[in-house]
Amino acid sequence: MGYILLEGGAEFGGLMAQPDLRALDLAGGLHVRLSIIPAAAAADNNHHRAGQNGVRWFSKLGATQVTALPLIDQVSANSQELAAVLGRSRLIYLLGGFPHYLAQTLADSFCWTAILAAHREGAVIAGSSAGAMVLCDHYYDPAAKSIKKGLNLLTGACVLPHHNTFGKTWASQLAEQNPELIFIGIDEETGMINDGPQGEWTVYGKGSVTLYRRHQSRCYRTGEMARFLNFNDMNPE
Repeated sequence: MGYILLEGGAEFGGLMAQPDLRALDLAGGLHVRLSIIPAAAAADNNHHRAGQNGVRWFSKLGATQVTALPLIDQVSANSQELAAVLGRSRLIYLLGGFPHYLAQTLADSFCWTAILAAHREGAVIAGSSAGAMVLCDHYYDPAAKSIKKGLNLLTGACVLPHHNTFGKTWASQLAEQNPELIFIGIDEETGMINDGPQGEWTVYGKGSVTLYRRHQSRCYRTGEMARFLNFNDMNPE
């Protein structure tokens, strides 16, 4: 089984080298196939620019096989050709944008099936902002102001990105209304990877990660490890 990288947004602003290089290392190094999925940005026709920003960023970090895939809607998500590319990828990166559009695009698609198979074979699956949100079994759709079913790579959790700017405003109320979930508030320019022992997640980058469950919260800074699955001292009373 591979690893998961969750990032809080502002991913290509120049301060995310630490988590992204760690993800590349876990994926096998700078020369592995890295596939960027820009679908979340396609809802406002921003996918080409966003995808190329990702290619430039990872190339600057030293990655040699970086491609922004033309995976932008349900039709392309069911392309056998793109699914084959994803199956051969060792790092798969979902960009930010519109979470509901992204979840609808990937759900039950050939490409999502290929992503899951790649993860089982050791690939790193990464997502920033909307890309991180939909990887959980639930995500918050700010447009509809409701919790919706995600892609279920990560169970029992719901990511709240951009935590240090606007994501924090969602946290307390959502945690009270959904006590069965642990909400993961991730600051911009910050990521977390499940590369620690016994399911622990290491925080990387500029900011911090704050976990919420009902009325409780706990903050973790860069270099600290968080275990939030079966996190006994965050169980609701």
